[in-house]
Amino acid sequence: MIAVESLTFGYPPGYSADDTPSPPIFDGFSWSAARGDAWAVLGPSGCGKSTLLALLAGLRFPTRGHICIDGQDLTRPRPQTGLIIQDYGLLPWATVRQNAELGLQVRRFYGPDGTHAPRVSHRSTGFAPAGASAEAWLERFGLLPVAGQYPGQISGGQRQRTAIARTLALQPDLLLMDEPFSSLDAPTRESLQNLTLELQSEQRLTLVMVTHTIEEAAILGKQILLLNQPPNLSPVIIHNPDAGQPDYRYSSAFLDICRDLRQRMEPTNGRQG
Repeated sequence: MIAVESLTFGYPPGYSADDTPSPPIFDGFSWSAARGDAWAVLGPSGCGKSTLLALLAGLRFPTRGHICIDGQDLTRPRPQTGLIIQDYGLLPWATVRQNAELGLQVRRFYGPDGTHAPRVSHRSTGFAPAGASAEAWLERFGLLPVAGQYPGQISGGQRQRTAIARTLALQPDLLLMDEPFSSLDAPTRESLQNLTLELQSEQRLTLVMVTHTIEEAAILGKQILLLNQPPNLSPVIIHNPDAGQPDYRYSSAFLDICRDLRQRMEPTNGRQG
């Protein structure tokens, strides 16, 4: 599904305040993810987590090397990739229903051109068959009672559910999430983590989720990609096969992997990889 080959990337001069070139964030970095995998990307601030997601989304491009998704070189954002960001990305002047339908409206405007929408409806899922409306996802997420309200009138958890509904209505095969639950209270965050696990399995999505929280990485990632302070030369991968199992967050295996991740991220241990 995802193949990152000899990736080198650094921000150009002018990006930083002092107008100096930044050192490479990735330098000869290679990594791959199979279709249907659930990955969490973890690391300290400034290590390149969100940069990697932007590269996978086709919003930034390598200085050297290649990123292939589904066997195709990534040269632009692909219509089968869904991206969910931390601040939800909702239009404040549009209702919950209008926000959820926004992507579908864009696709109808352009038609199946292969750029804004797939040339053919590429898949059908157990819950939402090809062509299902955003309304079905609003119902699934319990948002129909607030569908006529505006983002400023609903809770953070409802705003994030709206963003997820908008994305899933487009039937992605790759879902990228950039710290989507970091601003939510603990019960809401846990509820949406469980929802993400359910949807990833049910919709057969390839999931790559960036988080700064060790516990969230252990809950959501069956594979955890640990990044460190740049330059990242090679991936550090921690296998977490029990993620997604019922009550995993209360198990000794969960505590063990959290302890392992915390030790790996301690500055005194030096840079990994």
